[in-house]
Amino acid sequence: MSKELAKTYNPADIEDRTYQKWLDKKYFHAEVDRSKKPFTIVMPPPNITGKLHMGHALDNTMQDILIRFKRMQGFEALWVPGTDHASISTEVKVTNALKDEGIDKHELGREGFLKRTWEWKKEYGGTITSQLKKIGSSCDWDRERFTMDEGCSNAVQEVFIKLYEKGLIYKGSRIINWCPVCNTSISDAEVEHEEQAGHFWHINYPVVGEDRCVEIATTRPETLLGDSALAVNPKDERYTDLVGKEVKLPLTDRTIPIIADEYVDMEFGTGVVKITPAHDPNDFEVGKRHNLPEINILNDDATIKIDCKYKGMDRYEARKAMVADLEAEGLLVRVEDHVHNVGTHDRCKTTVEPMIKQQWFVKMEDLIKPAVEGVKNGDIQLIPASMDKTFYNWTDNIKDWCISRQLWWGHRIPAYYCDECGEMVVSKDEVCTCPKCGGHMTQDPDTLDTWFSSALWPFSTLGWPEKTEELDYFYPTNVLVTGYDIIFFWVIRMIFSGYEQMGKKPFDKVLFHGLVRDSQGRKMSKSLGNGVDPLEVIEKYGADALRYTLITGNAPGNDMRYYDERVEASRNFANKVWNASRFIMMNDPDNKVKATDEIPANLTSADKWILSKLNNLVTEVTDNLEKYEMGIAVDKINNFLWEEFCDWYIEMVKPRLYNDEDTTKVAAIWTLKKVLIDALKLLHPYMPFITEEIFCNIQDEEESIMISSWPVYDEKFNFADEEKAIEAIKVAVRNIRNLRAEMNVAPSRKAAVYVVSEDAWVRDTFANANAFFATLAYASEVHIQEDKTGISEDAVSTVIPDAVIYIPFAELVDIDKEIERLSKEEKKLNGEIARCNGMLNNEKFVSKAPESKINEEKEKLAKYSAMLEQVKERLASLQK
Repeated sequence: MSKELAKTYNPADIEDRTYQKWLDKKYFHAEVDRSKKPFTIVMPPPNITGKLHMGHALDNTMQDILIRFKRMQGFEALWVPGTDHASISTEVKVTNALKDEGIDKHELGREGFLKRTWEWKKEYGGTITSQLKKIGSSCDWDRERFTMDEGCSNAVQEVFIKLYEKGLIYKGSRIINWCPVCNTSISDAEVEHEEQAGHFWHINYPVVGEDRCVEIATTRPETLLGDSALAVNPKDERYTDLVGKEVKLPLTDRTIPIIADEYVDMEFGTGVVKITPAHDPNDFEVGKRHNLPEINILNDDATIKIDCKYKGMDRYEARKAMVADLEAEGLLVRVEDHVHNVGTHDRCKTTVEPMIKQQWFVKMEDLIKPAVEGVKNGDIQLIPASMDKTFYNWTDNIKDWCISRQLWWGHRIPAYYCDECGEMVVSKDEVCTCPKCGGHMTQDPDTLDTWFSSALWPFSTLGWPEKTEELDYFYPTNVLVTGYDIIFFWVIRMIFSGYEQMGKKPFDKVLFHGLVRDSQGRKMSKSLGNGVDPLEVIEKYGADALRYTLITGNAPGNDMRYYDERVEASRNFANKVWNASRFIMMNDPDNKVKATDEIPANLTSADKWILSKLNNLVTEVTDNLEKYEMGIAVDKINNFLWEEFCDWYIEMVKPRLYNDEDTTKVAAIWTLKKVLIDALKLLHPYMPFITEEIFCNIQDEEESIMISSWPVYDEKFNFADEEKAIEAIKVAVRNIRNLRAEMNVAPSRKAAVYVVSEDAWVRDTFANANAFFATLAYASEVHIQEDKTGISEDAVSTVIPDAVIYIPFAELVDIDKEIERLSKEEKKLNGEIARCNGMLNNEKFVSKAPESKINEEKEKLAKYSAMLEQVKERLASLQK
């Protein structure tokens, strides 16, 4: 039965149908198969609140390329998909949706709110997964996981209890980053520092019992309500006499001591600092050393909570009022402008308030050691290697991880407190009765940081804490593909969790990619409105074109720029491959010649050249992919298919295809098919849809390209001599075409071509290639000879290695017509030169015209004069 491809390539007709076929055939599904080597990737779980953006598209295209490559290489390739419950962003989304209905989440209560959130998850949580399918992600959807599904929740409880029992999770008062809008603590990794214009307020604190003041400077005057001391450096001679004395705290009726502490920088400001242990991490440490009281002045919404005239005011309102009162009391010395780094919450952009809170923490000092060692000793490789520095920078300065969040959506902390005696029990099972006094127990209202559950992702998704076959077979995973922006949030936490819980690394390699930026190099963001919706791009150009664009020119760790012209170029490449495939099928409509057949005995030098080229390409592309150099590999595939195969080889074999008498016609078709099919296999991981459609039509021995075997180097296709020969022919053709272009010779005008060489190998090469060399060189006839015998004097020539090529001038150009054309050109140029001279010799023009205009005319005169010289030379040679 003859098959044919549609006249034009239309992705919309192909993509959904093809993807559904793959799903129906279960091609993406992986099973434990001890006869094969496993290759595993876990997908960085996108938020259920998410919609596919360019970052996701890049991330998942890279993973899909690797998993398709490994699947074709014969590995049992598992790509585990899933989504993250994303506590903060999901809670914000649902709270806002409720607000629109006029409902406050607190009216609903915790249970009611969670019920609504699960409903929201059911409705919108699948959006991102359906969009991941649109770009061709070949994940094992049968194994899809969610960070709050039963198995993952079980893993979270298990880890919390294990770490608590080992003393690695503790509860304590610490300074944390508090977001007054989201009303929750956030980890250091979620704080973005940005430069903001602010002020330094210089304030006098009166010394008790003396007629003098001590001047301090602060960027947050409202926090003075929580001051517990002033501090000076013990070595600072200016203030030695003040240590041990007290000052009156402005705007309050309290007095506070002056203490000495090494922490104070004598060079900075006045050398005296206010110590507010509940609102500054450094002051907190000083407070601990000196047993100072910790006074929290703020409610969770950043309003003043202590009894004073400012109670109930927002932090910034209180700041204004307090500064006015300080001024009125004569205690405000001066205000100076000051640009400083302010921490903001990366989700809602609110300025974060450092605040003392009872929170749960993970002790990091010991946990981080195996993670550092794992990267140092090469157990885990970061790609690019430059990420090592970032990694150590973070691990060397690691602080304990605050894991509690004041949210309802998420994994609830498995700790219970007695309402009567305050006894605390940490347990996987619900505890209702106090083991100490028999009183009623209440569960901790806080939930865990989202990253606590995603830190367990590489093993919780494979069934841990159960000892599953999958866990034994697929863990550790092979590579994690992620953006360089979440190394701290996620990558480091997965690494230490893997070593701690499994006793093994979670993955062999981490491949970091950059951001997708807009055409001007800006980060895509909602505020700039410069984001590009991948789904719209897919609708317009197809998923293959988008995938191809995202990988072309991409290098690990580097950002890339997106613009439409690049996607158009990718689509043009897809069209080129499609049209070449159609052409080949039209020459063998019934698939009589099979690429799996025996190698034809009568392969020509052109056939051997392209087979040899492909053979080398297979080695290089495989090597690049093994090294995660996907951008380099795809560039080589593009050059091979577009130039070598389509522009050269197909043109070389056309004379054989159009000649039924040619005994090598079948060899040509066999080679075309063999080379195209193997090249399609190399292209498949990048462009899965178009390669599948062509593959299933051009051959009928296999049912899908994605489960076919990856090509391997084969010594029998190593034809070094033929490669050298055809490359020589290509140089000759290029030179002849350049020569003709310079002389404006139309391709339809054929001319005799003489190849002159004393080298027998060169003469044989051209003799063997005569059938297609004549066509490619637009030759009416080709003469191959040892010397210049019989070649006219006026022949134009071009030099190639070990040979000179001559073409009789009279055959290239119609001399009478050329003389007529050049005479007209001469007349026109003389006119232009006269006009320029006229202007430049006109004193009026020269005195009044701007210098730029005069220079422009001088440049024109020089250009036209040079052109006239050339025209005259050509005319003289023709009129001999």
